[in-house]
Amino acid sequence: MPTDTEADVVARMRSGMAHGVLSFPLTSFHDDGSLDLDGFRAHLETRLATRPGAVFPACGTGEFFSLDEDEYRRVVTAAVEVTAGRVPVVAGTGYGWAQAARFARLAEDAGADALLVLPHYLVAGPQDGLVAQLEQLAARTTLPLIAYQRGQVAFTPASLRRIARIPGVVGLKDGHSDLDRLQRLTLAAPEGFLFFNGAATAEIQARAYAAVGVPAYSSAVHAFAPEIADLFFAAHRRGDDAVMDRLLREFYVPFVELRDRRTGYAVSLVKAAARLRGQPVGPVRAPLTDPSPADLADLESLLAAGLRLASALAPVGAAL
Repeated sequence: MPTDTEADVVARMRSGMAHGVLSFPLTSFHDDGSLDLDGFRAHLETRLATRPGAVFPACGTGEFFSLDEDEYRRVVTAAVEVTAGRVPVVAGTGYGWAQAARFARLAEDAGADALLVLPHYLVAGPQDGLVAQLEQLAARTTLPLIAYQRGQVAFTPASLRRIARIPGVVGLKDGHSDLDRLQRLTLAAPEGFLFFNGAATAEIQARAYAAVGVPAYSSAVHAFAPEIADLFFAAHRRGDDAVMDRLLREFYVPFVELRDRRTGYAVSLVKAAARLRGQPVGPVRAPLTDPSPADLADLESLLAAGLRLASALAPVGAAL
């Protein structure tokens, strides 16, 4: 049986997922690469103003992989302070279970509500090892865990049943977009287990995920253009294919094509777009690189077109 704390977090997450996208704020850096905590606070506050379902600081979009432990502690603490209970705060953790437990303790002390367990580092493991990774971490934290399957982590239905029985494991974020496997996972899961779409630029596949029972999703676009992200989310919730198709055709698909030009653009292009909107997020850290001048110019043009489209479509959505 879930603890009262786990049940409360699941209930808050489920409520949030029904009314807003899951927001993954960017971690702000100064031009010299040092942490800009004031910039992060300002960025997060503007994301919260649009009422996301939950915020996930220091995860993939927030460059968890480039933060040391003290920076991580400061970012998660700031997220909890800025959020002030308005929405759940789900901090990232990862690497091997021993290191993940160190980050988990920092997140606990900072007041986070839950943890997103990012794929472990480097090696591929068998199913027993993937389950054991979560068992070891769950035994070392009081925070509820959401597993993230992506890269070398992909659970079978049998393993999903096992991890769902681990005390503290409450959900799964999917980044593989294997809908056959995902359907079998949702059918294997116990009632109340959380699932959400964590594909890169998740809006592209939002309808396909919803068809297998996973309507909730994370939105990288929300980090720089909540007007576009929230318009798509509203259209998705009411089944407005016409609005979704226009947004996909005229903004999301061109954005994905631009994102796919260079490795790492899934984060650095998002951060560049946020800077174009005046957000104080700064550059990315190595091994990522900021977009080339030509790609940045294309991004600026696409972003302007996307915002014009959102402005034109917003009255249509409001009238329905």
